[in-house]
Amino acid sequence: MHDDERCPCLSGDTYGACCGRYHSGAATAPTAEALMRSRYSAFAVGDGPYLLATWAPQTRPDDAGVGDEQWRRLDIHRTERGGPFDTTGVVEFTAYYRDPAAGTRGSLHETSRFVREDGRWYYVDGAREANAG
Repeated sequence: MHDDERCPCLSGDTYGACCGRYHSGAATAPTAEALMRSRYSAFAVGDGPYLLATWAPQTRPDDAGVGDEQWRRLDIHRTERGGPFDTTGVVEFTAYYRDPAAGTRGSLHETSRFVREDGRWYYVDGAREANAG
């Protein structure tokens, strides 16, 4: 993805001004929502190393689970805490995708938990509902 393209998280900013700066390491996400958006964008661009680096060590899997899905849209439903001075946060969202191999579309609804340690936000886990169609 090029820095001047629209960011996959649909913030309205370009990738370079939004999630791309987090993926490159030029900046860290200042809020739980910013981290969640950057993780969604990492799935969209296939950046497994970023996903693992932003996963809390106590719940981090061996593999980030990046697949062939084409992530199309992200809707943020609500956030709880997760600001620059909080240590925990929750973000509820729905992510929409297309699976070209199966020829299907679906969505993933998740309520994700985040923790801030040493000034950095990490994804802990989430309660999910998948809906394939």
